[in-house]
Amino acid sequence: MIHQFLYLVLVTEGLVALLLLVRIGPLRELVMNCLDQLKMIKSSVRIVGGFLSVFLFSRIISILKIQRKGDKIGTLTAMDQVLFTTYSLEATLMVFTLFLGFLLARMHLHFQEIVRLRSRARASRQETERLEREKLQLKEKEEKAKEEKTRLQKEISNITENLKKLKMESEEKEKRVETAEAHIIALQKQSADLLLEYDRLLEENQNLQSEALGT
Repeated sequence: MIHQFLYLVLVTEGLVALLLLVRIGPLRELVMNCLDQLKMIKSSVRIVGGFLSVFLFSRIISILKIQRKGDKIGTLTAMDQVLFTTYSLEATLMVFTLFLGFLLARMHLHFQEIVRLRSRARASRQETERLEREKLQLKEKEEKAKEEKTRLQKEISNITENLKKLKMESEEKEKRVETAEAHIIALQKQSADLLLEYDRLLEENQNLQSEALGT
């Protein structure tokens, strides 16, 4: 009975190892999930491992006892030979079972690390792509900002030139106003002089008329 159980365990472990090594559709992920579930039940795994180890140790002790018995009497009885062969086969199967179990545990850890590394690599790649997109967006915004800056500089330059023209026109108008004011002042002075001359002439005319009447 124990032989059939060990053979079944060995075949199962070999199949699991094959599915882990060879990628066949989604079977590897299914096996990884099953192993993850088994790893979560650490107590059961330890109990099975401990049971096999104790059973292996007992079979080794039984084999050593049979060997000692054969050394003492010089030969082994038929029953001892059968027991020796049976115990040796069981011990060999248990050694292979424990060894394959250890290899499966290491393979499981190895594939878990690969999955973690792939997840990190995928996350890093996504982060890199996001940063590249942000870089392109920033570059586009920078180009738009440069274009806007150039446009504003042109507008400022045009406004500055217009201000200069307006300032020159304003200065010319001020000069014209000053010239006109000076001309007006000169005309006012000339007009006042003419009025004075008119008053003087009018007074002389009146004096002449008075003298003519008196004569």
